[in-house]
Amino acid sequence: MPLIPSAYQNRPLYLINGHLETIVPSIFRKVEGSYQRERLELADGDFVDLDWMSLQRENLVIISHGLEGNSERHYSKGMAGYFFQRGWDALAWNCRGCSGEMNRLPRFYHHGATEDLSAVVDHAIQKGYTSISLVGFSMGGSMTLKYLGEKKDNLNTIVKSAVVFSVPCHLGASAQALDQPENRFYLNRFLKKLRKKILAKSVTFPDRISAAGFDAINSFREFDNRYTAPLHGFADADDFYTRASSFPFLTRIEIPTLIVNAMNDPFLPEACYPFEIAKNHPKLMLETPAVGGHVGFTLAGRHENWMELRAFEFIQVH
Repeated sequence: MPLIPSAYQNRPLYLINGHLETIVPSIFRKVEGSYQRERLELADGDFVDLDWMSLQRENLVIISHGLEGNSERHYSKGMAGYFFQRGWDALAWNCRGCSGEMNRLPRFYHHGATEDLSAVVDHAIQKGYTSISLVGFSMGGSMTLKYLGEKKDNLNTIVKSAVVFSVPCHLGASAQALDQPENRFYLNRFLKKLRKKILAKSVTFPDRISAAGFDAINSFREFDNRYTAPLHGFADADDFYTRASSFPFLTRIEIPTLIVNAMNDPFLPEACYPFEIAKNHPKLMLETPAVGGHVGFTLAGRHENWMELRAFEFIQVH
């Protein structure tokens, strides 16, 4: 499939680089709207919370958020509202421990935890939709791509298409990029949020999780070695990066899928732009705007962002 020239333009003049394009909407963009919450019980005794905008229509979009995000993040709620206002039902689900209530088990979620996305999709299919499309952001995009590749031989035909934005397709390379000094702001922000969860888990599961020494962690690799890997069945951070990454699954995707990664995304090194795979893939399309930042893509003078326009456009066509 040919690489797609990007139509993204008209970013605000004050967003002069990828860092501002990433940070400003994340902090300042507010999206109104309300959800109806449903709790989905999982097979292992845990749960995830599903937030719906629904009028029991024929078509559904399922939205997966990024690391330490949730359904209330501007990009999730904005995408849900954009589709809902145009005749679709929308489901923005929350990964374990991200909905405002801590999950029950010692484990959390991670980039490769496609079993939870699979449970959400299967649950939605049972509601009788004619078609379902998937939208994912950052970690949620990586999870979406991995899910589609894993389901190559048994993906339900109701799942028609997918669009993902700002995706760390190569997890190890992205973690290394975020550990660089110029990205210290993002690392510290993530660790601050993760620290609260580790502290809560250490009280509930003192035999499994210790928060002692957490403040000495200075990289994602250290966090993943200490917490992500052992809590989720990986040998170490490298094993986690290898097995949880979506990159090896891209060639297996068999429904129309669009990856949109801005070239100035501070989270994404060169390995996260799968040009060669997309060039030779019948269903996978890659769009690489020169600008946009990480889950940014702001439009000057408009409340909606370009991700909402682009996802709806692609999904309507496919």
